[in-house]
Amino acid sequence: MTDSADINRSEYTTAVEVEDFRHNLAVVQAKIDAAAQRAGRDPGEVELLPVSKTVPEERIVNAVAAGCRRLGENKVQEAKRKHANLADLDVEWSVIGHLQTNKAKDVAAFAAEFQALDSVRVAQALDRRLQAAGRSLDVYVQVNTSDEDSKYGLAPSELPALLAELRHYSSLRVRGLMTLALFSDDRDRVRPCFQLLRRLRDEMRESDPDLIGDGDLSMGMSGDYELAIEEGSTCVRVGQAIFGARATPDSMYWPS
Repeated sequence: MTDSADINRSEYTTAVEVEDFRHNLAVVQAKIDAAAQRAGRDPGEVELLPVSKTVPEERIVNAVAAGCRRLGENKVQEAKRKHANLADLDVEWSVIGHLQTNKAKDVAAFAAEFQALDSVRVAQALDRRLQAAGRSLDVYVQVNTSDEDSKYGLAPSELPALLAELRHYSSLRVRGLMTLALFSDDRDRVRPCFQLLRRLRDEMRESDPDLIGDGDLSMGMSGDYELAIEEGSTCVRVGQAIFGARATPDSMYWPS
Protein backbone atom coordinates (compact mmCIF):
# COMPACT_ATOMS: atom_id res chain seq x y z
CA MET A 1 0.00 0.00 0.00
CA THR A 2 1.28 3.46 -0.86
CA ASP A 3 0.82 6.33 1.55
CA SER A 4 -1.11 9.08 -0.26
CA ALA A 5 0.18 11.67 2.20
CA ASP A 6 3.76 10.80 1.22
CA ILE A 7 2.86 10.90 -2.48
CA ASN A 8 1.55 14.43 -2.19
CA ARG A 9 4.14 15.68 0.32
CA SER A 10 6.19 17.53 -2.30
CA GLU A 11 3.11 19.50 -3.34
CA TYR A 12 2.76 21.16 0.07
CA THR A 13 4.51 24.52 0.34
CA THR A 14 5.39 25.70 3.82
CA ALA A 15 3.45 28.73 4.98
CA VAL A 16 5.31 31.16 7.22
CA GLU A 17 3.97 34.66 6.66
CA VAL A 18 0.34 35.72 6.89
CA GLU A 19 0.08 36.03 3.11
CA ASP A 20 1.38 32.47 2.71
CA PHE A 21 -1.42 31.21 4.89
CA ARG A 22 -4.02 33.29 3.10
CA HIS A 23 -2.89 31.81 -0.21
CA ASN A 24 -2.93 28.21 1.01
CA LEU A 25 -6.29 28.64 2.72
CA ALA A 26 -7.76 30.12 -0.46
CA VAL A 27 -6.46 27.21 -2.55
CA VAL A 28 -7.90 24.63 -0.14
CA GLN A 29 -11.22 26.45 0.11
CA ALA A 30 -11.50 26.61 -3.69
CA LYS A 31 -10.97 22.85 -3.88
CA ILE A 32 -13.57 22.30 -1.14
CA ASP A 33 -16.08 24.42 -3.04
CA ALA A 34 -15.38 22.61 -6.32
CA ALA A 35 -15.70 19.16 -4.72
CA ALA A 36 -18.99 20.10 -3.11
CA GLN A 37 -20.34 21.44 -6.37
CA ARG A 38 -19.34 18.25 -8.20
CA ALA A 39 -21.42 16.33 -5.67
CA GLY A 40 -24.37 18.70 -6.00
CA ARG A 41 -23.82 19.98 -2.47
CA ASP A 42 -23.75 23.44 -0.90
CA PRO A 43 -20.09 24.28 -0.16
CA GLY A 44 -21.30 26.00 2.99
CA GLU A 45 -22.10 22.55 4.41
CA VAL A 46 -18.38 21.73 4.67
CA GLU A 47 -16.26 23.03 7.56
CA LEU A 48 -12.51 23.37 7.11
CA LEU A 49 -10.58 22.41 10.25
CA PRO A 50 -6.92 23.44 9.87
CA VAL A 51 -4.66 20.94 11.67
CA SER A 52 -1.62 22.56 13.29
CA LYS A 53 0.11 19.51 14.80
CA THR A 54 3.91 19.94 14.95
CA VAL A 55 3.60 23.56 13.77
CA PRO A 56 5.50 26.05 15.99
CA GLU A 57 3.51 28.71 17.74
CA GLU A 58 5.04 31.67 15.92
CA ARG A 59 3.64 30.31 12.66
CA ILE A 60 0.27 29.54 14.24
CA VAL A 61 -0.01 33.23 15.17
CA ASN A 62 0.21 34.09 11.47
CA ALA A 63 -2.28 31.36 10.55
CA VAL A 64 -4.78 32.87 12.97
CA ALA A 65 -4.10 36.32 11.52
CA ALA A 66 -4.89 34.83 8.10
CA GLY A 67 -8.30 33.69 9.28
CA CYS A 68 -7.98 30.37 11.17
CA ARG A 69 -10.37 30.47 14.12
CA ARG A 70 -10.42 26.76 15.01
CA LEU A 71 -7.36 24.51 15.01
CA GLY A 72 -7.00 20.75 15.30
CA GLU A 73 -4.29 18.98 17.29
CA ASN A 74 -3.59 15.27 17.67
CA LYS A 75 -1.57 15.12 20.87
CA VAL A 76 -3.17 16.46 24.04
CA GLN A 77 0.05 17.72 25.59
CA GLU A 78 0.90 19.71 22.47
CA ALA A 79 -2.60 21.14 22.28
CA LYS A 80 -2.58 22.05 25.98
CA ARG A 81 0.72 23.90 25.61
CA LYS A 82 -0.40 25.82 22.55
CA HIS A 83 -3.73 26.72 24.16
CA ALA A 84 -1.90 28.18 27.16
CA ASN A 85 0.77 30.01 25.18
CA LEU A 86 -1.68 31.43 22.63
CA ALA A 87 -4.49 32.20 25.06
CA ASP A 88 -4.70 35.81 23.84
CA LEU A 89 -5.70 34.67 20.34
CA ASP A 90 -9.30 34.24 19.18
CA VAL A 91 -9.02 30.52 18.44
CA GLU A 92 -10.75 27.32 19.59
CA TRP A 93 -8.99 23.97 19.85
CA SER A 94 -10.25 20.65 18.56
CA VAL A 95 -8.51 17.49 19.78
CA ILE A 96 -8.61 15.00 16.92
CA GLY A 97 -6.26 12.26 18.13
CA HIS A 98 -6.56 9.24 20.41
CA LEU A 99 -7.11 10.08 24.06
CA GLN A 100 -5.85 8.17 27.07
CA THR A 101 -8.14 8.43 30.08
CA ASN A 102 -5.45 10.08 32.21
CA LYS A 103 -5.46 13.03 29.79
CA ALA A 104 -9.23 13.53 29.96
CA LYS A 105 -8.86 16.26 32.55
CA ASP A 106 -6.79 18.33 30.12
CA VAL A 107 -9.25 17.98 27.24
CA ALA A 108 -12.12 18.83 29.59
CA ALA A 109 -10.29 21.98 30.67
CA PHE A 110 -9.58 23.63 27.31
CA ALA A 111 -10.95 21.83 24.24
CA ALA A 112 -13.98 23.06 22.33
CA GLU A 113 -14.34 19.72 20.55
CA PHE A 114 -13.07 16.13 20.68
CA GLN A 115 -13.20 14.13 17.46
CA ALA A 116 -11.80 10.74 18.47
CA LEU A 117 -14.18 9.25 21.03
CA ASP A 118 -14.02 5.47 20.70
CA SER A 119 -14.78 3.88 24.09
CA VAL A 120 -17.05 4.04 27.11
CA ARG A 121 -13.99 4.41 29.35
CA VAL A 122 -12.97 7.64 27.63
CA ALA A 123 -16.57 8.90 27.69
CA GLN A 124 -16.79 8.24 31.43
CA ALA A 125 -13.48 10.00 32.12
CA LEU A 126 -14.42 13.02 30.03
CA ASP A 127 -17.89 13.30 31.51
CA ARG A 128 -16.59 13.16 35.07
CA ARG A 129 -14.08 15.93 34.42
CA LEU A 130 -16.52 18.05 32.43
CA GLN A 131 -19.19 17.79 35.13
CA ALA A 132 -16.66 18.95 37.72
CA ALA A 133 -15.70 21.90 35.51
CA GLY A 134 -19.30 22.80 34.67
CA ARG A 135 -18.61 22.44 30.96
CA SER A 136 -19.91 20.45 28.01
CA LEU A 137 -18.03 19.21 24.97
CA ASP A 138 -18.89 18.50 21.34
CA VAL A 139 -17.71 15.02 20.35
CA TYR A 140 -17.47 12.83 17.27
CA VAL A 141 -17.35 9.04 17.58
CA GLN A 142 -14.38 7.60 15.69
CA VAL A 143 -15.03 4.53 13.55
CA ASN A 144 -12.33 2.37 11.97
CA THR A 145 -13.71 2.09 8.45
CA SER A 146 -10.50 0.76 6.88
CA ASP A 147 -10.35 -2.33 9.13
CA GLU A 148 -6.67 -1.68 9.87
CA ASP A 149 -5.02 -2.58 13.18
CA SER A 150 -2.89 0.54 12.73
CA LYS A 151 -5.91 2.81 13.21
CA TYR A 152 -7.82 3.71 16.33
CA GLY A 153 -11.61 3.73 16.31
CA LEU A 154 -14.57 1.45 16.88
CA ALA A 155 -15.41 -1.46 14.64
CA PRO A 156 -18.54 -0.49 12.69
CA SER A 157 -20.55 -3.21 14.45
CA GLU A 158 -19.80 -1.60 17.83
CA LEU A 159 -21.16 1.83 16.91
CA PRO A 160 -24.85 1.44 17.88
CA ALA A 161 -24.00 0.22 21.39
CA LEU A 162 -21.58 3.06 22.09
CA LEU A 163 -23.95 5.72 20.78
CA ALA A 164 -26.70 4.28 22.99
CA GLU A 165 -24.39 4.39 26.00
CA LEU A 166 -23.40 8.01 25.35
CA ARG A 167 -26.93 9.21 26.05
CA HIS A 168 -26.09 8.69 29.75
CA TYR A 169 -23.31 11.30 29.70
CA SER A 170 -25.02 14.67 29.65
CA SER A 171 -21.86 16.74 29.25
CA LEU A 172 -21.03 15.09 25.92
CA ARG A 173 -22.84 16.44 22.85
CA VAL A 174 -22.56 13.95 20.01
CA ARG A 175 -22.21 15.80 16.71
CA GLY A 176 -21.53 12.88 14.41
CA LEU A 177 -18.87 10.41 13.28
CA MET A 178 -15.19 10.60 12.34
CA THR A 179 -12.86 8.31 10.41
CA LEU A 180 -9.39 8.00 8.92
CA ALA A 181 -9.55 6.41 5.49
CA LEU A 182 -7.12 3.91 4.06
CA PHE A 183 -3.89 5.70 3.11
CA SER A 184 -3.52 4.90 -0.55
CA ASP A 185 -3.29 6.69 -3.87
CA ASP A 186 -5.94 4.29 -5.20
CA ARG A 187 -9.19 6.24 -5.02
CA ASP A 188 -11.22 3.07 -5.52
CA ARG A 189 -9.80 1.73 -2.25
CA VAL A 190 -10.15 4.99 -0.32
CA ARG A 191 -13.69 5.89 -1.35
CA PRO A 192 -15.39 2.89 0.37
CA CYS A 193 -14.08 4.07 3.75
CA PHE A 194 -16.00 7.32 3.36
CA GLN A 195 -19.04 5.58 1.93
CA LEU A 196 -19.16 3.23 4.93
CA LEU A 197 -19.11 6.09 7.44
CA ARG A 198 -21.92 7.85 5.62
CA ARG A 199 -23.93 4.63 5.49
CA LEU A 200 -23.44 4.09 9.24
CA ARG A 201 -24.61 7.65 9.89
CA ASP A 202 -27.68 7.14 7.74
CA GLU A 203 -28.54 3.85 9.47
CA MET A 204 -28.30 5.47 12.89
CA ARG A 205 -30.49 8.35 11.74
CA GLU A 206 -33.15 5.87 10.67
CA SER A 207 -33.01 3.78 13.85
CA ASP A 208 -32.65 6.56 16.46
CA PRO A 209 -31.79 10.04 15.19
CA ASP A 210 -31.38 11.38 18.73
CA LEU A 211 -28.21 9.31 19.13
CA ILE A 212 -26.31 10.86 16.24
CA GLY A 213 -26.79 14.57 16.95
CA ASP A 214 -26.36 16.68 13.83
CA GLY A 215 -25.13 13.63 11.96
CA ASP A 216 -21.94 15.38 10.88
CA LEU A 217 -19.19 13.42 9.14
CA SER A 218 -15.57 14.37 9.87
CA MET A 219 -13.59 12.66 7.13
CA GLY A 220 -10.89 13.69 4.72
CA MET A 221 -7.39 15.08 5.19
CA SER A 222 -4.86 16.80 2.93
CA GLY A 223 -4.47 13.83 0.59
CA ASP A 224 -8.12 12.87 0.21
CA TYR A 225 -10.45 15.65 1.40
CA GLU A 226 -11.93 16.30 -2.05
CA LEU A 227 -12.94 12.65 -2.33
CA ALA A 228 -14.38 12.76 1.19
CA ILE A 229 -16.51 15.78 0.31
CA GLU A 230 -17.86 13.99 -2.73
CA GLU A 231 -18.98 11.24 -0.33
CA GLY A 232 -20.67 13.54 2.17
CA SER A 233 -18.03 14.91 4.55
CA THR A 234 -19.10 17.93 6.58
CA CYS A 235 -15.69 18.54 8.19
CA VAL A 236 -12.30 18.09 6.55
CA ARG A 237 -9.17 18.04 8.71
CA VAL A 238 -6.44 19.64 6.61
CA GLY A 239 -2.90 20.16 7.87
CA GLN A 240 -0.11 19.89 5.32
CA ALA A 241 -2.00 21.57 2.48
CA ILE A 242 -2.30 24.66 4.71
CA PHE A 243 0.82 24.63 6.89
CA GLY A 244 3.23 22.70 4.69
CA ALA A 245 4.76 19.21 4.71
CA ARG A 246 5.52 17.71 8.12
CA ALA A 247 8.81 16.03 8.90
CA THR A 248 6.99 13.31 10.87
CA PRO A 249 4.65 10.81 9.18
CA ASP A 250 1.01 10.54 10.20
CA SER A 251 1.70 7.01 11.46
CA MET A 252 3.53 8.59 14.41
CA TYR A 253 0.09 9.34 15.83
CA TRP A 254 -1.38 5.84 15.44
CA PRO A 255 -0.98 2.54 17.30
CA SER A 256 2.36 0.84 16.88
